[in-house]
Amino acid sequence: MFYHAYNSYLDNAFPYDELRPLTCDGQDTWGSFSLTLIDALDTLLVLGNQTEFQRVATLLQDTVDFDIDVNASVFETNIRVVGGLLSAHLLSGRAGLEREIGWPCAGPLLRMAEDAARKLLPAFQTASGMPYGTVNLLHGVSPTETPVTCTAGVGTFILEFATLSRLTGDAVFENVARRALRALWHTRSDIGLVGNHIDIMSKKWVAQDAGIGAGIDSYFEYLVKGAIMLQDEELLDMFLDYDRAIQNYTRFDDWYLWVQMHKGTVSMPVFQSLEAFWPGLQSLLGNLDSAVRTFQNYYSVWRQFGGLPEFYSIPQGYTVDKREGYPLRPELIESAMYLFRATGDHTYLQFGLDVLESIEKITKTPCGYASVKDLRDHQLDNRMESFFLAETIKYLYLLFDPAHFLHGGEDEGAGSWEEGGEGGQCVLGAGGFIFNTEAHPLDPAALHCCSRHTQERQELHDLLLSLSQPTEAPPLSQSESIALKPGERKAAPVLSCPVQPFSARLSVLGQVFSDDT
Repeated sequence: MFYHAYNSYLDNAFPYDELRPLTCDGQDTWGSFSLTLIDALDTLLVLGNQTEFQRVATLLQDTVDFDIDVNASVFETNIRVVGGLLSAHLLSGRAGLEREIGWPCAGPLLRMAEDAARKLLPAFQTASGMPYGTVNLLHGVSPTETPVTCTAGVGTFILEFATLSRLTGDAVFENVARRALRALWHTRSDIGLVGNHIDIMSKKWVAQDAGIGAGIDSYFEYLVKGAIMLQDEELLDMFLDYDRAIQNYTRFDDWYLWVQMHKGTVSMPVFQSLEAFWPGLQSLLGNLDSAVRTFQNYYSVWRQFGGLPEFYSIPQGYTVDKREGYPLRPELIESAMYLFRATGDHTYLQFGLDVLESIEKITKTPCGYASVKDLRDHQLDNRMESFFLAETIKYLYLLFDPAHFLHGGEDEGAGSWEEGGEGGQCVLGAGGFIFNTEAHPLDPAALHCCSRHTQERQELHDLLLSLSQPTEAPPLSQSESIALKPGERKAAPVLSCPVQPFSARLSVLGQVFSDDT
C-alpha cells in the first residue's frame, strides 16, 4: 500500500505538496515544500528502506527552501514539517546516514527543522502569547491576519518545540510553546472546559463548543504526551483537570458529545472521526476499561460504513449532512495500535484487517489512494493527504509488527540501542518513543542527552569565566574559619565532576544511581 501511494506521488506529483490520485497530478496545499515527501520520510525507515531514506533526506536538503513568499498554517507546518524533519533527524543513524560529531545535538535535518520553526516564531509575538493561525514564511504575520485561532492551533507545539530547544540549546522554542499553553489554560471556563476557537488578542471564546474532536483534539494529546516526554507534572496536572470536566460533562454511554463550555449543556450530539485518537490517549494514562468501551463504539461506526465519517449523529446512528466523507484519517488505527500494545487482544488485529480491506477495496485507484467524498455510496475525492503516508499506513504497519524497534523490540536482527552525544556517552533508541500528532516518533533520550550536554558546557563556560576574573580573597578571620557552624551546610561547587567514569557507576539492588542522586 505504501509503495503504491508513494511511487504514485513521486511519479506524478513531486515537487508539489500532495498527489491528486484521480487525475494523476499534484497540487500545493499547506505551503509548497514537497510536504508529502517530508511527511513520508520517517515511514520509509519504519518500513526498513534505508537507501530511499538516504536519497530523500539528501534530496530535501538540496531542494526545500523555507524562504518563500507563502502563507502557511502554523499548526500544520509544525506537526508535519518540523515534526517530520526532527523525527527523520533522530532516526538518521538507523538509516546509515553519516552523522555529524555530537549527533543528535547537530545535523543537517535538525538545522532544516530549526529553520522551518524560526519561520513560525513571528506568529507567537502577541500580547497573550497565543499564536496566530497563519504566517507568511518570508514576511511574517500579515497585518490583516485574523486573530481567531482554533484551540489545537494554540496548544499543539510543546512536543516539537521542546525537542528543538533541548537539541539545539535555544530555549526560545520551548518558551513560546509553554507560554501559549499557559495562556490557554487560564482561559478555561468555570466548569473546567475550553471552547473550539479563541480570539488570541482579547482572549474571548468565539466558538464555545467544548469536546475532544476537531479544533481541540491535539491540545489534550500534547498535554499528555508532553508530560510523558518531558516528565512534566504541570502538563499532566492540566490534562487531569480537563479530563475530570470532560468525563463529567461530555461523556454519555462511552461516547463523547459536544457541550456548551460554560453551562455543560449538549450542543452537538455527534461523534467526529478526529475524536478516535481518544481511546489510545486514555490507554497511555492506564484508563483501559473506558478506552476499550469507547473504541468499540467507534469500531461499530467503521463497520457500518467501511470508514469513519467526519461527523456521525449518535441519536440517529447515521452520517451528518455534508460531513459524510472519510479522508483516509489514521486516528482509530492509532488507538488500535496503542490498545493492542496494552492488552494483547486480537480484536485490534481483526480491526486492522477490516481497515486494510476497506481502504484497498474502496479507495485504491491506479494512481494512489483517494479520499472518500461520501461513505454512503463510496464516491471518491481527488485528494490524498500527506498524513495517509505519514500516519495511516505507519500505524497499520506498527499494529501488525509487535517486535518493531519503535515498540522497543528488535527489528530484523538490528540492535535497538545507539550511541549519541560527544564521545558516545548517551544511549538512544532504547524505546519509549513519543509520536507527535502526525505520527512522527521522537526519542526522549535525545532530549536528555543534548540538554545535559548544553548544561555542562554552560557550567564549564561560567566557571572558566569566573576563574579568568580573579579576586583577592581576604584573610580568614577567627569567625570565618573553615569549620562549619552548627546547622550550616557546605555550598556545592560550581561545577560538579563525577569521581568515577560512567562505566564504573553500579546499579545496586536494581536501583540505578545517576549523577544527581
